[in-house]
Amino acid sequence: MPRMKEDSAIEDWFANLAGKISQATGSFWTFSAAFAIVLVWAATGPIFHFSETWQLVINTGTTIITFLMVFIIQHAQNKDMRAVQIKLNELIAAVEGASNRLIDVEDLSDRELEHLYARFQTLAKSAQKLSQGAKLTIDSSDPDGEPSAARRDDAPGPGHGHVESAAEKKPVSTKPEARHRKKRRDS
Repeated sequence: MPRMKEDSAIEDWFANLAGKISQATGSFWTFSAAFAIVLVWAATGPIFHFSETWQLVINTGTTIITFLMVFIIQHAQNKDMRAVQIKLNELIAAVEGASNRLIDVEDLSDRELEHLYARFQTLAKSAQKLSQGAKLTIDSSDPDGEPSAARRDDAPGPGHGHVESAAEKKPVSTKPEARHRKKRRDS
């Protein structure tokens, strides 16, 4: 089992390094340093007679930095996106009346997301026809009487965990602090 600890240590080291590099490269001072390097490089062009070696220095340097930064940026985006998804999942779980099937919706296939998007488009059109303050959810039937996305034949299959019938769906419990905030808002 020492291998797992070693892998974890390496991953932690990379995550720490990637975080510091992401923070540093997004600063004004890093941009200023990079701009200064380009200016110095351009200014030395006449000294080196704009030779191929002179051009190769900037091309090689920028290529290597760009290649490495792709992975650093992707790591930062993955981490940020996971954090945003967790926060959104918490909001969906905490809000009374919100559809629980939207938790982890990012795991759906493109086809399933398109279907859900189309359902929300229909929901938006239906909401425009209703009086202000009326509530619609993705779980309600659409105006044409078609079943909701959860009960359609082309909706995600039972193995995915996002589809449940109205009878299987458990009510959402609201956290005490969320209820307290709602009471203050209503008063």
